[in-house]
Amino acid sequence: MNKKLSLVGAAVAASLMLTAAAPAEARIPFFSNQQEMPTLAPMLEQATPAVVHISVEGSREVRQRLPEAFRYFFGQRGPNEYREERPFKGLGSGVVIDASKGYIVTNNHVIQDANDIEVRLKDGRTFKAKKLGADPESDIALLQIEAKNLVQIPLANSDKIRVGDFAIAIGNPFGLEQTVTSGIISALGRGGLGIEGLEDFIQTDAAINSGNSGGALVNLRGELIGINTAILGPNGGNIGIGFAIPANMMKNLVDQIVEHGEIRRGSLGIRGQDVNSELTEAMNLKVSRGAFVNEVLPDSAAAAAGLKSGDVIVSMNGNKISSFIELRAKVATLGAGREATLGILRDGSERTVTVTLRQSSSAQVAANQIHPMLDGAELSNNDGGGVKIETVASNSAAAQIGLLPDDVIVGVNRQRIANLAELRTVLEKRSGVAAINIQRGNTNLYVLIR
Repeated sequence: MNKKLSLVGAAVAASLMLTAAAPAEARIPFFSNQQEMPTLAPMLEQATPAVVHISVEGSREVRQRLPEAFRYFFGQRGPNEYREERPFKGLGSGVVIDASKGYIVTNNHVIQDANDIEVRLKDGRTFKAKKLGADPESDIALLQIEAKNLVQIPLANSDKIRVGDFAIAIGNPFGLEQTVTSGIISALGRGGLGIEGLEDFIQTDAAINSGNSGGALVNLRGELIGINTAILGPNGGNIGIGFAIPANMMKNLVDQIVEHGEIRRGSLGIRGQDVNSELTEAMNLKVSRGAFVNEVLPDSAAAAAGLKSGDVIVSMNGNKISSFIELRAKVATLGAGREATLGILRDGSERTVTVTLRQSSSAQVAANQIHPMLDGAELSNNDGGGVKIETVASNSAAAQIGLLPDDVIVGVNRQRIANLAELRTVLEKRSGVAAINIQRGNTNLYVLIR
């Protein structure tokens, strides 16, 4: 054994002496001049022009605690806080998903409350962007710019990605444009984090920092697999735990905004919980992950499809379901009217059911997304046609022009409108004053907005 070690040591020493003695130009490179070094550069040259820099300006209502000295003048029942509008500026990222129509996807929190949205392309061109719609629950927003020669990024099927796949994040962290970081997919179907209302995140260790929000997470083909949206770390810094909204989830939401002018939230009509070890033992289940159905609501999509309490939903459209939170997010973002094939476990046997999702009762849109003078109202598509006023906040712009709950907007400038998408389109194309035709009970009236 000692003789072998001596021989190895002598060989290593000789190797080190030869290396030290050889001139730099004589050293053998790791890759020969004829051998191409592995690089992501060609893919990134195609993908990075589709990732844009977004800067916003606006104002937000800020609540401040009223000093005790001032409260004295109001008496003991005086207010303990006051509100004021404060200007703000922000930076983020976005992804061009349709070059011909100028569609750009970003996070809702990037452009929320913004009065002015500016998009800067990789080639240096800048454009004012128009907000077409947003979904605060899933943190997705759709913008549009009028520009030629845009580059769009192709979409991957995010349901097919796996833990361990390589991932590259492209964005503008801290305002540093066109920054690229790499890593792998660390986990799928992350939820219950309390970051968004609907969570079905891709987790990655590719470095994501402030300003990456709304940027692209791509695979090695340069296809979009997710929209970077959040990080987990002290003081907002990267610690290798970042989250992205899956591309399929984003596309479902964007399609709804384009088609309907709103998010038509899908509803299954069940109450349930995650499958855990206690439930598995108590119910003698053959699975350890999934969504357990506690109750099927009457007159719901689930009831019509034949789902029963005690069922365990283990897949949706061929993709595994790990938790009730993941199922809820997939159903809600797939949208009302869409069909879903659910794999269920019932009495120890596996079977599939097809369900047509119904519209959630919470499927409403803030009216300021349609027009500033409608601010303070919540709108939804009316079953009989037109746009229904669900609620009107007191002292809001909508209240001041005379809108009331249960009013139905049936036309603009004598042009009939059938839904929110048509209302948005007509108001965007108008010039000057718009006459909003309101159906209030058995009465027709007009409200003027500028």
